[in-house]
Amino acid sequence: MILELDCGNSFIKWRVLEADKVRVFAEGVVDSDLALLVGLHALVGLSLEHCRLVSVRAAAETANLVAVLVDAFGVSIACAAPAREMSGVKNGYEDFERLGLDRWLAMLGGFRLASGACLVLDFGTAATADFICADGEHLGGFICPGMPLMRHQLRTHTRKIRYDDIAAERALDSFTPGRSTVEAVERGCTLMLRGFVLTQLELARSYWGDDFEVFLTGGDAALVSSIVPKAKVVPDLVFVGLAMACPLS
Repeated sequence: MILELDCGNSFIKWRVLEADKVRVFAEGVVDSDLALLVGLHALVGLSLEHCRLVSVRAAAETANLVAVLVDAFGVSIACAAPAREMSGVKNGYEDFERLGLDRWLAMLGGFRLASGACLVLDFGTAATADFICADGEHLGGFICPGMPLMRHQLRTHTRKIRYDDIAAERALDSFTPGRSTVEAVERGCTLMLRGFVLTQLELARSYWGDDFEVFLTGGDAALVSSIVPKAKVVPDLVFVGLAMACPLS
């Protein structure tokens, strides 16, 4: 079995693949290294042979997680690393090592699935957009706060904004002007994300006309999917790129 990890700023997304590297044995999202270990140890029939991961965390945090996994399961761990070019995609950053690894892997996955020009939109802690031409050239991208960051900023810097996650979910039943604070915040932030998406689509059309694919990934992709009906929602797009960056024999 293969353990795959996407270690983001706020959460660790994980999945375990069967030996055939296709079927998913188990998967989940946790908020700490300890929660990851607890979840994995609870799996009946788990037999790990390999592990590969991508991390945007500090080097010390990533090294600690690697050490914990090696101690717990005795597996060798392959970590995705920056590259100037891979699988036909050319990193567009002037300093290629500064491009977030999660973005890089999502780009690799999107280009593989599209076999042509594509726009990759990822909605996690931050919202990101990346433009990849049909020849694999990465034109660059954009980063803005995602829903978690927008909520956090409003809740921590505005004393009267207080509500729980259940109220937040209910607030998105419609997008009429909010008649409560939770409705106003949740609908306003979501509309900001949707505006971000529409701007990226307009820019992509200026480059490629209608000859490009759009990929949506990340935990909040569902908030914008209705305004891009032809987009492909690929929750595990980073894992597609991770398998390309860290192939296992």
